[in-house]
Amino acid sequence: MRAFLGLLALIAGPVLADELYVVPDGVETRWASPENPGGERGQGGRENGGRKGAAFFVLKAGESRTLAQVEGGSGVVRRLWMTLNDRSPKMLRGLRLEMFWDGAAAPAVSAPVGDFFGVGLGRVVPFESALFSSPEGRSFNASVPMPFRKGMRIVLTNDTDAPQPQVYYDVDYTLGDKLPADAGYLHAYFRRENPTTLQRDYEILPRVTGRGRYLGANLGVIVDGHRYGATWWGEGEVKIYLDGDRERPTLNGTGTEDYIGTGYGQGAYSHRYQGAPIADHEKQRYTFYRYHVNDPVYFHRDVRVTIQQIGFLWSNDGTPEKPVTAPLIAAGPGRRELDLKKLPNVNLFERADDWSSCVYLYLDQPGGVLPRLAPVAERLAGL
Repeated sequence: MRAFLGLLALIAGPVLADELYVVPDGVETRWASPENPGGERGQGGRENGGRKGAAFFVLKAGESRTLAQVEGGSGVVRRLWMTLNDRSPKMLRGLRLEMFWDGAAAPAVSAPVGDFFGVGLGRVVPFESALFSSPEGRSFNASVPMPFRKGMRIVLTNDTDAPQPQVYYDVDYTLGDKLPADAGYLHAYFRRENPTTLQRDYEILPRVTGRGRYLGANLGVIVDGHRYGATWWGEGEVKIYLDGDRERPTLNGTGTEDYIGTGYGQGAYSHRYQGAPIADHEKQRYTFYRYHVNDPVYFHRDVRVTIQQIGFLWSNDGTPEKPVTAPLIAAGPGRRELDLKKLPNVNLFERADDWSSCVYLYLDQPGGVLPRLAPVAERLAGL
């Protein structure tokens, strides 16, 4: 996918001067919004004499609305922006965003609207990354290039039992782009496991076959404080299985906070390719992301991505630094239980918390390769 790196260069760093003044032949710009949902030439602002007559729409319970659609031509979706009147966890997890490329029957992108835009656990906070942002914690922005060859359709569905009073949005795209043969299609997939299973790694991305690029993920963790108290939850390693890997991965991290570029715990921050927008130590809720823009992860046959659930318990005198109520299983093979009355200084243990994630990748096929989105009740439970 070397030629496709030209598209990704748009998000990899500062825009070069010649990218600003080059106007490619045959490429046209379109915006789809409530004022011109079809993105049609000369058809914007038809309501109320063009005086802001259709800035938003109401999305009723159970209703679907097509936000943008192109038939029979190539192009690139370059930016999505959205804001909602009701930004409750119920809506951020209950509104479903789906994207279909080249007439595929199944969506390549299927995720709760909040999680797709990098907003985990149904809670909006200000943050900025190279791919997603929420400038003041009230809006949702995506700048991931999304190429298509024969058309596209972007659909928003309200899976909740309540109306969304106001949906404002822009889908900014170009038409007529001459795409390289190795340009991949964007896929995004959300899943949640509540709770995870002891000694079974949480699967960020189930095995996908094909050729492409793993772009990264944003994740959310709700700690089970009743069982594990205030102990540290993030010692688990990210493992990326590439091109035939089965028992052992080719790419192996050293810890959760290490994977997102920090160390010795995890506070709140947001950088271009890595960050943790939420680090609520009191409520024990965390969101974090890592995007492989400047360190590409290519695959040529298949890919699978997991992260372990391993905690850490420190002892100075043979007793736990922080109290726990659950029996602790030592990290490693077997099911050896830690003796909480006589501990060594450093203790790694297996955990089972509430994990969720939205993963992004480019793939050489337009859709139908990832599991469908879980029902709304599973997405919302416990938020």
